Amino acid sequence: MRFGSWEIDLIETGRFKLDGGAMFGVVPKNLWSKNNPSDEANRIEMTMRSLCLRRGDRVVLVDTGLGHKEHGKFLDIFAVDFTAYTLEKGLRDLGIDPRAVTDVILTHLHFDHAGGSVTFRDGELALTFPEATHYVQKRHWDWAMNPSDRDQASFLPDNYMPIRDAGRLQLLDGAEQILEDLELHVVNGHTFAQQIVRVRAEDRSLLYAGDLIPMSAHVPGPWIMGYDLQPLLTLEEKNSLLTEAADRNDIVLFEHDPHVEAATVQNTAKGFRLEHAGRLEQLLSAKTRSMQG
Repeated sequence: MRFGSWEIDLIETGRFKLDGGAMFGVVPKNLWSKNNPSDEANRIEMTMRSLCLRRGDRVVLVDTGLGHKEHGKFLDIFAVDFTAYTLEKGLRDLGIDPRAVTDVILTHLHFDHAGGSVTFRDGELALTFPEATHYVQKRHWDWAMNPSDRDQASFLPDNYMPIRDAGRLQLLDGAEQILEDLELHVVNGHTFAQQIVRVRAEDRSLLYAGDLIPMSAHVPGPWIMGYDLQPLLTLEEKNSLLTEAADRNDIVLFEHDPHVEAATVQNTAKGFRLEHAGRLEQLLSAKTRSMQG
């Protein structure tokens, strides 16, 4: 798929499950379960979806999924499933060698976003993308080094300390344009200094929303994860991002929604709602047809 100057692909890196109550916070189960049915352990199905951008000699990957370093009880708790999707398979299908990846943007360092950055090679921890610069916000890195009791289980040092030790870590201080038409914006509601990725093309953008809006169900304002450290700030940040997205007809990409890759949104009297939702390719082709018409 083309978007502006970039070749764009979405890569599913695996499926997993999280507690539905934790994913939707104060929203009652009889509401969230209508479109997100839970299993016997109250867990809902989720995916881990990375964004791959290519232009010239640059190959940029946004988030890397869980990876394959965990086993046993961890895999059971989160019902991890690599049967249909892995990061490695997704890259092979695109003809991309891991050594060709030049840039890895990690929205944040929770295990389901950063774990695929490090792998076991010859029995040792090694970078999955050894030639890539890995971008993390400095404030978030500092938090990951000393997380709170509330969120420390989300940070597994084996997922990111090897990046620093290999000299492939670049810490950023706030919003930044790291490449032409590729911008990073900082939000703090879910965790401190999460990076939202904006890909620009002419008069609209793609917004890789990370865990600010992890699934299409999280578009309405009150639908906020119980995991968020500052849920009221999440509400403000969502409103700001979605207001601009609705005004500009931007496309929001959902990292964790197993059924909906992307959507445009409407700002209605009752709050933000999905306008067009589905596969990214469909939304981009619909825009193209509209422009041609």
